[in-house]
Amino acid sequence: MPASSASPNPAPDHSLRSVVSLSAPIGLAFIPLGMALGFLVVHAGLAWWWAPVFAAVIYAGSLEFLMVHLAATTAPIVTVALTTFVVNSRHVFYALSFPLHRVRGLLGKTYSTYTLSDEAYAVGVSPEARTWTTRPILLMQLLFHLLWVTGAMLGGLVGEALPIDRLVGLDFALTALFIVLGIDAFRQRPDWLTAASASACAIVAWLVVPGQLLVSAFAAFTGVLLMRMLVQRRRERA
Repeated sequence: MPASSASPNPAPDHSLRSVVSLSAPIGLAFIPLGMALGFLVVHAGLAWWWAPVFAAVIYAGSLEFLMVHLAATTAPIVTVALTTFVVNSRHVFYALSFPLHRVRGLLGKTYSTYTLSDEAYAVGVSPEARTWTTRPILLMQLLFHLLWVTGAMLGGLVGEALPIDRLVGLDFALTALFIVLGIDAFRQRPDWLTAASASACAIVAWLVVPGQLLVSAFAAFTGVLLMRMLVQRRRERA
């Protein structure tokens, strides 16, 4: 066959190798981060095996670190529910653009929804994953889930065996991971106005209400995005 008649668009690669190569750079960060969770579980006075249980059942990243303290202090169920709602409310926006429509079957959609994390969203909406269907999407989310549980289990076991008094450096793992995700998202869709708005909201919230920085910054940034959308729609109508 002549070279000119070859198809210009090669078939999409949905192999396990392609899924791992795209997910591994982010997923490997789950090991030290999960270990930090395991150390925290042990230091809170809970048995080591609670670390993989928290990681497998809750599977909500930053919420799990808060849940360790809430579980250790037997916090009221209302406090737990309100904390969960505030911390994980951002997932409502993730669902608007995550390719859940490409996942077939009730069981597949249920698991994909359950394991929709910040990292899974970042990979799922990336240009490299735009042709992924049920199998590669679920493989990616399962990989992240298993790495998170593995890291937490290792942290719990090491924390039980060794007298580690301070988690020097590991407490920054979550912040570092989100910085990497933000940089990667900006590289894929460079939008200086959005980046500047997010940074401004974070700085203002840090200066005005440092004790509620995350919630306040999220609320302010959501308001900025809504205003931007309304202005854009008015311009399009005009």
